[in-house]
Amino acid sequence: MKKQILTGAVTLGLLGSIVACSQSADGAGSDPLTGEWRMTSLEVGTEGDLQPVPYSGQITFTGDTVSVQAMNPDTEAPDTALTVQGYEAFYGDLTTDPDAGTFTITVESALARDLIGQTLDRNYEVDGDTLVLTPSDPADGFRVTYERHSSA
Repeated sequence: MKKQILTGAVTLGLLGSIVACSQSADGAGSDPLTGEWRMTSLEVGTEGDLQPVPYSGQITFTGDTVSVQAMNPDTEAPDTALTVQGYEAFYGDLTTDPDAGTFTITVESALARDLIGQTLDRNYEVDGDTLVLTPSDPADGFRVTYERHSSA
């Protein structure tokens, strides 16, 4: 009886190790965007003349969707195509092209309702736990930097 319990425990331990290894292997090949990222800086302007803006926010990538929230501490800031009273919030379907370092969001829901149905194209670079987003059209003039958020 003790031998059966011990054998069962060893088998469970080996199965757990196999599952953990396969999950690690799967995670190693997964999209580097997947997860939650916290904004560390926002700069606006043209390349070479980007100026910092005191925003905070986050972006979350979950497979084929993305969710964005960002806030300007100035509640009197004028509304933009992306913001209402200094706040930006939207989510939608995500299509990535890792080889090109680009992704496209098809906005499904947004605080700034004119965004709904639009597609937003972004360039991205992931370097370890740092994500940098820029617009595909340089005339849009911004760079957002995020740090991977660990929930541990």
